[in-house]
Amino acid sequence: MSDTRERVGLVCPSCSSGEPTVHEVLSPGGQATVRCTDCGHTHKTEISEPETESIDIVVSQDDQSFTTTMEVPADTYAEVGGEFVVDSPEALLQARVTDIEVGPEERVEEADAEDIETLWTRAVDNVSVKVTLHPSDGNRDRTRPLSVAVPGDYEFEIGETETFGDEEFTVEGVQIRENAPDYRFDKLDHKGDIAFAKDVKRLYARDETSTAWSAW
Repeated sequence: MSDTRERVGLVCPSCSSGEPTVHEVLSPGGQATVRCTDCGHTHKTEISEPETESIDIVVSQDDQSFTTTMEVPADTYAEVGGEFVVDSPEALLQARVTDIEVGPEERVEEADAEDIETLWTRAVDNVSVKVTLHPSDGNRDRTRPLSVAVPGDYEFEIGETETFGDEEFTVEGVQIRENAPDYRFDKLDHKGDIAFAKDVKRLYARDETSTAWSAW
């Protein structure tokens, strides 16, 4: 059975003279009972609770959104494009910061937790990617839309053929989202270019579905 006791860094009166060592919390409370993992010495000490800040978080997922509130360490800061886990009654999910509100109609690129009123985020652990499909004969008048649901870390590569159920297409271009990190260009169109699904605003692809444009 795995050990699930809380562990904290504390000075041990037996084996450390100022530098904290890892302690197991045997009995929590005002005067907690702890045991040093270096020497095994057990003693009582006061463990202070970390200061926290309450932040409102708006999470968007596809065409829906919900608002929750989280307590975060007071020394935390957030930046647009950063990701974190939202733990709420509605869901447990990975989210990316899209906007930081620090005052009425005042939004910034980064801020300390104490200054944040609302974090605007987008769920990125599972995403729906919009695809614009055009037929292989190049007739743009017969372009059609498609949406595919994939994990956020799914990779789309220019030149690669993807299959989703009865749909098949070859990726020819990728429009990158505004707040996506680590991309040199807003649009990728060179063979071999790769983008994560969570960073994709739209895919442009050649329709390879065998019956997509058959006569009827």
